[in-house]
Amino acid sequence: MGQEVIVAGVGMIKFAKPGASESYDQMGAAAVRAALKDAGLPYDAVQQAYAGYVYGDSTCGQKALYHVGMTGLPIINVNNNCSTGSTALFMARQAIESGMADCVLAVGFEQMQPGALTSHWTDRPTPFDDFDAACDALVGQGEIPLALRYFGGAGKSHMEKHGTELADFAKIRAKASRHAARNPLALFDKELTTEEVLAAPVIWEGVMTRLMACPPTCGGAAAILCSQAFAEKHGLNTTVQIKAQAMTTDYASTFEAKDMMQVVGYDMTAAAAQQVQEASGIAITDVDVVELHDCFAHNELITYEGLGLTPEGTAQKFIADGNNTYGGKYVTNPSGGLLSKGHPLGATGLAQCYELTHQLRGTAQARQVEGARTALQHNLGLGGACVVTLYQAA
Repeated sequence: MGQEVIVAGVGMIKFAKPGASESYDQMGAAAVRAALKDAGLPYDAVQQAYAGYVYGDSTCGQKALYHVGMTGLPIINVNNNCSTGSTALFMARQAIESGMADCVLAVGFEQMQPGALTSHWTDRPTPFDDFDAACDALVGQGEIPLALRYFGGAGKSHMEKHGTELADFAKIRAKASRHAARNPLALFDKELTTEEVLAAPVIWEGVMTRLMACPPTCGGAAAILCSQAFAEKHGLNTTVQIKAQAMTTDYASTFEAKDMMQVVGYDMTAAAAQQVQEASGIAITDVDVVELHDCFAHNELITYEGLGLTPEGTAQKFIADGNNTYGGKYVTNPSGGLLSKGHPLGATGLAQCYELTHQLRGTAQARQVEGARTALQHNLGLGGACVVTLYQAA
């Protein structure tokens, strides 16, 4: 075992629609300043920085961090699709745990464009060629944007195997809106009913309405990690510790299973959760609060089972029993999640860290989960990578 890893400070700005935000560098810098203020540290205390973003040129991390200070520290730029923010966190945690550094910054930001995600390169193979081919073979629907086909197809697979209904996905979206109404940093704070979600414009008949998909979003979030010794020396808040963390990439089953649930990372999720459970000695079923990757309501539903919060095939009952919200077994996405809080790709994983840190400190205000002591984070990127992190309060 290496050094214990403390989450000493977190920062986040309110997410915004494309065209309504500051530039990526200003958003990243603002999130870092907030994290430093929360930790009570000057920037020159930071020994390394990992900066995550998906859409941007090389060294955007330097552009953002130079607004905060120019101290010569190593800045590593990270891109791992939608799991970019938690990948930066994963690398920062490794630096602390290994003893390579005592105080490390992870920051994520994204300045997104309106509309569906698309490649900016047309003269070379994309990382999604194999995923696209699998999607074409399994679900077709070539007129629908790919991300919607991926996750809609995964939801359709669950419906066919387990009898899940469109209303189950709508219940998840309505739950996300109720949670977001308590979060002043969420992009969408209007509460929706299940009926309103079902009545939204249809994207895929019988599979998805528009409100079941997260919106393109701009924003920034950051975290300061440090060793226990560094925290004690500087009088920092040591309430929240990362007990275990795992990153997985695709297995052969992603394509060999001929199942869209596998194509969108079900096995990556299950393996990462199992690794975290084994490393921490804490059962996944013993966590109190969860921030998971609900880029689509469909992915939240299948992730309940992938993480092991409920047995395979039981997500419908899990939702009906209210076990994914306040008063149930696990409060899932108290922030409003990607569906309502927003999903700026590079910032998402660190925004999840921000939420769970406040939950474990007991400072989440109107969205506080009573008695939260253990928290689970799940951040997924197709192409692919999955990061699962388990936090615990001291």
